[in-house]
Amino acid sequence: MKKFILFALLAFGAWKGYEHFIGAKSSAAAEVSSLSTADTAVATTKTAAFHCDGRQHCTQMTSRAEAEFFIRHCPDTKMDGDRDGEPCENDSRF
Repeated sequence: MKKFILFALLAFGAWKGYEHFIGAKSSAAAEVSSLSTADTAVATTKTAAFHCDGRQHCTQMTSRAEAEFFIRHCPDTKMDGDRDGEPCENDSRF
């Protein structure tokens, strides 16, 4: 009988530990999910302010964010000479 009670207590403890582990894991996943949603909302807000209008050169841009938008979304830009994904590297305004 003592072995059965000991086994039941161990099983109960293991179950509670498992619930705690799963709860911590799901709350961490929810936090990451909410962060990525917030980041997407910020990115969408920033990109909504810009649109492709034919500008191609760094001298035509007003910010680095605008230049980054143009090289990612607009054709025929001439702002990333070394093609490393970072536009207007030599422009001292940014």
